[in-house]
Amino acid sequence: MFKHLLLAIDGSDHSKRAAQKAIDLATLEGNGTIEILYVVAGNKSKSDVLQYGDSDSASRKRKLMLTPFEEMIAQAGIKYETTVLHGSNSAAESIIDHANKNDFDALVIGSRGLGTVQTMVLGSVSHKVMKHVKMPVLMVK
Repeated sequence: MFKHLLLAIDGSDHSKRAAQKAIDLATLEGNGTIEILYVVAGNKSKSDVLQYGDSDSASRKRKLMLTPFEEMIAQAGIKYETTVLHGSNSAAESIIDHANKNDFDALVIGSRGLGTVQTMVLGSVSHKVMKHVKMPVLMVK
């Protein structure tokens, strides 16, 4: 049932809990796979380059953020791949587009992320994703 999962992360604690739930789902029937998705929104990409000095430094910083997620999934014996998208100003739109254009059994996402603007109950990205993704979504608190 959950053979091919999409795990949308941003490096937050909610993302770490979402990764553990994705691992749990992928191991239910054995041999499940996980695609880790990280979106660099256009405005974030520009600020990262300014903060870290150049695009190579910003890329290394992102790789450091992704490594614990990759290691957690690999240690569970699950096949995975990592996709980094450089999207528009909206991470939600990039997640929705990628999820709806590919054949995933479910999307796993944290309920809140690292964004500074959040809605009262759900993070603004996760809230928008829940409304527009055309597959089962597991939102993890």
